[in-house]
Amino acid sequence: MSPEQHLTQWQQSQADAETMSPLISKLYREKGVEIQIYGRAVINASTIDLLKSHRVARWYTGQEVTTAHTLPILEALAQMPLSPCRIDIGRLANVYWRDHEDLAQLDDFLKTAIADLPPSTSLKEPRDIVLYGFGRIGRLVTRLMVEKSGPGYPLRLRAIVVRGGKDGDLEKRASLLRRDSVHGPFNGSILVDHARNALIVNGNYIQIIYANHPSEVDYEAHGIKNAVVVDNTGMWRDVDGLSNHLTAKGAGKVLLTAPGKGDIKNIVFGVNHGDIKDSDTIVSAASCTTNAITPVLKAMNDRYGVESGHIETVHSFTNDQNLIDNFHKGDRRGRAASLNMVLTSTGAAKAVAKALPALKGKLTGNAIRVPTPNVSMAIANLNLGKEVDRDSLNAYLRETALMSPLAGQIDYTQSTEIVSSDIVGSRYAGVVDSEATIADGNRCVLYIWYDNEFGYSCQVIHCIEQMAGVQYPVIPAVNQH
Repeated sequence: MSPEQHLTQWQQSQADAETMSPLISKLYREKGVEIQIYGRAVINASTIDLLKSHRVARWYTGQEVTTAHTLPILEALAQMPLSPCRIDIGRLANVYWRDHEDLAQLDDFLKTAIADLPPSTSLKEPRDIVLYGFGRIGRLVTRLMVEKSGPGYPLRLRAIVVRGGKDGDLEKRASLLRRDSVHGPFNGSILVDHARNALIVNGNYIQIIYANHPSEVDYEAHGIKNAVVVDNTGMWRDVDGLSNHLTAKGAGKVLLTAPGKGDIKNIVFGVNHGDIKDSDTIVSAASCTTNAITPVLKAMNDRYGVESGHIETVHSFTNDQNLIDNFHKGDRRGRAASLNMVLTSTGAAKAVAKALPALKGKLTGNAIRVPTPNVSMAIANLNLGKEVDRDSLNAYLRETALMSPLAGQIDYTQSTEIVSSDIVGSRYAGVVDSEATIADGNRCVLYIWYDNEFGYSCQVIHCIEQMAGVQYPVIPAVNQH
């Protein structure tokens, strides 16, 4: 291909992507259909982001999938009667163009693909969501919910509960949502309504409620009913403490964004989300590390059997550490977070058993806090029930990341140059670094990157949807291992 042809091809791909954007938006806003490209949601994606998403195909299949392959599929879908679902046009394109040379049979192919589509479990009326706390996770969950908002999405972020209320508080809250040192600027518009103590975020009216305790809150006074309250504070982690939320008028259920204690169900979406029952009023979304490692551990146990193992977490510092040396009730955490590697304990390895009981008592774990503000890594040293070699193990994990029920949780990279900052903004619970994989006999070592803020927040959103009774079928259907 000549230099001129490269440029011509790129310009045509740009034109295709520009044509795709309004179709993607229309399908989402009017029909509740979320378009994905190899597991990557492309709602509100830029032209360049769309083009980059198409390049993912090479990692998994070794074949090129271009906008010329996906645009006809998207155009045909836009003309079809569809109920709310998630459609991966990258995977559809791979299957179709593998077996066909032209568009003659595309309509029949797509009709067959959606013919067995189970009805989506959606809601007749929008379900109210409340965030209790507005820290790192709270603000990212806000970004994600606002991004999803529209006629086709049945969950509505109605209120945020915070302490404070002094002059300038609303502006401070708005500024923290608008600007983020790690995740960049908010994509949209944020207006402050002083008269009603509210933020209007991309048209979403979000009431700011000031309270020091759930007992002080009356959600019904703001027109909020049967809300799922997402506790981002971590102040309460047991049933007694979290039940305080249920005493507030207008609260229906509680989701904790931290590991729950006692009999609280710790949910890692993709692994045990089916354990959430309509009768459950208090549920935990576990921890970021538990979410990162459990899907990969499930995949490994399903294929090879995990006999025992140790999980070492290299974790970015968090707000519970000190910026400079000072008193801290926890061991070592009083030392300056930005200057030290800090050895500490983690319950993530043992917590895996709450989501994956087959591994109960088989894992140990420790953590090292390091001087980075975001993105962590889990190193899983596993003893397996079967022998395995590096190539076959990586091939299995690659297939798991592409076409398994865990495809929404596990990502996979073959890059030899990837570093932690490249993972910022990853929407996956964990990213397998295949170049670092070690396998010898019945032992292996896996390196799993994860955005401990954004990736975890995406898992929280999935849990909110499950608790609210929202489930979307996926086209094409993923394979069961």
